[in-house]
Amino acid sequence: MNRRAKLTAYLAEVARTPFAEGQHDCALFAAGAVKAMTGRDLAAEWRGRYTTTRGGIRILRKAGYENHIALAASLFRKTDAPRIGDLAVVRTEEGPALGIVQGTHVYVTGPQGLSLVPASAAIKFFEV
Repeated sequence: MNRRAKLTAYLAEVARTPFAEGQHDCALFAAGAVKAMTGRDLAAEWRGRYTTTRGGIRILRKAGYENHIALAASLFRKTDAPRIGDLAVVRTEEGPALGIVQGTHVYVTGPQGLSLVPASAAIKFFEV
C-alpha cells in the first residue's frame, strides 16, 4: 500500500474518533498520520501521559521542546511546497495546531471533531 492509500485509511479510521487530550488531540492526530504513512510512532513516549494541553506542554518542555510545534520542527524539514500527508501548522482559538495536508486543504482535529480548513490558512508546513 502506498503512502496516500495509508493516509486515506488512517483518516477513515479516525474520522469519528472523539477529541481527547493525550489520546486524540491535534499532535497525536498528526503523529498517527506519520505512523500510518511511515511506520514510525513519533508519539509513543507522549501518548497517554497528559490529559490537558497545559500538561502536554509541560511534558514537552521537560524534554526540551517549547511545544508540539517545536517538536515537529525538530523532526521534520520545513517546506514551502507541501504534499499530501505533510504536516501543517494552523492557528486556532486554542493556539497553534498540527494538521495533515490533503491537497488544497488541511485536516485538523479539535473539540469540534475532524474538519478541513484551506491550506492557505496554514502558517507553516513540515515535510513528512
